[in-house]
Amino acid sequence: MPSVSVLPVCMAETLDIEVLLAWPDRVDRCRLSLPAGSTVGEAAETSGLLEHVSGAGLAVFGKEVSPGQQLEAGDRVEILRPLLEDPKTRRRRRAGR
Repeated sequence: MPSVSVLPVCMAETLDIEVLLAWPDRVDRCRLSLPAGSTVGEAAETSGLLEHVSGAGLAVFGKEVSPGQQLEAGDRVEILRPLLEDPKTRRRRRAGR
């Protein structure tokens, strides 16, 4: 039986990540290389996209996270725009109730 050697995994000194902000008609994207140990909030600030939205939340691959969460290589940070209207209220209004 052939032997398998396991090489130690080295921590990357930089993390390649993507930050995006979705609008109804377009998506603004920014690819960044940040130092290992960077946080979601730091990535959003560094991208410059956060200044376009007030009261925004943050998510990584669609899961809402705190700004202090550490990033991993390949993460996609999403800047979440606040809702303009409660979805339940909007459905009721459209249904005529």
